[in-house]
Amino acid sequence: MAGVELTQVHKAYGTTAVVKGISLTIASGEFISLLGPSGCGKTTTLRMIAGLETLDAGTISIGGDVVDGPSGHLPPEKRALGMVFQSYAVWPHKSVAENVAYPLLLQGRPRAEVARRVAEALDWVRLGSFAQRMPSQLSGGQLQRVAIARALVGSPRVLLLDEPLSNLDAALREELRGEIAALRARLGTTMIFVTHDQHEALALADRVAVMHQGVIEQIDTPERIYQSPSTPFVAGFVGGANRLEGRVEGRQFRCGAHTFVLPPGVAAVEGPSTLAVRAEELELGGEGPSLPLLARLFLGSATEYRFTLGDTVLRVVGPAREARPGESLTVSLRHARLYPR
Repeated sequence: MAGVELTQVHKAYGTTAVVKGISLTIASGEFISLLGPSGCGKTTTLRMIAGLETLDAGTISIGGDVVDGPSGHLPPEKRALGMVFQSYAVWPHKSVAENVAYPLLLQGRPRAEVARRVAEALDWVRLGSFAQRMPSQLSGGQLQRVAIARALVGSPRVLLLDEPLSNLDAALREELRGEIAALRARLGTTMIFVTHDQHEALALADRVAVMHQGVIEQIDTPERIYQSPSTPFVAGFVGGANRLEGRVEGRQFRCGAHTFVLPPGVAAVEGPSTLAVRAEELELGGEGPSLPLLARLFLGSATEYRFTLGDTVLRVVGPAREARPGESLTVSLRHARLYPR
């Protein structure tokens, strides 16, 4: 195992800056997730750690050794890392065992050691009985488990995972998410996991780094990321908060022609502000504006109500009640976060 440290890392393609001065310290044995939308720089950051991309500025260290920076660029094969790609990258002409064995054969390991370590790695991902099968005989989830076993068989210092679940259906994603969590608990390997799925990041990681436009907007535990987002972007991306632009006046928040009463405990600073409130933190009734219902969606355990608020669609989740589109209902705040501008 090894820790990873990025210091003021920059990367641009032509005139487009993709990563803008990221600094990040990952402890040995830690599981960290880089979370953000497409184009935020998370995969580029992972590829720079892997050595697949070179830095424009800054340094990257693994286990205390500088692997990229002003003094030079260590190639990927010299970094002792394992990597799992979104697309499986499993060789179709090799059996499961041959796919997993390949990194060890490149290292010239003895055949007996290769056989032992391949069997062990396949047991880790519950594919021990599939060793002689061909990739065409496997499901998508099994193919990704082969890729994970291949990445782990060489005892890498760090395991890098680039959106490894995004090609799977919902049921397989949930199953493999549990597999990764169990593997991490068993092996204690340092892991860096790139995803755009907040549920994956929050469920698996010790810490989550939320990225936006090439920078880290917030890095913290999953609980604090969810409960105390530090910016409007984090609030909107993690938990899907409604974001409203307006103005704080006393204990009221004015949004165009509509006024919300701020609940007790919400810190308010007079002046222009962004209000972020999750759908479950709003309720029908109470003190608030009367808004026209746009749509009503039954979700099983709750019902989602969508309202028109100027140019914004406001989402409210709560108990089921009879209401028709076009009907006006009062919406109030149970909780909210304010970000002065």
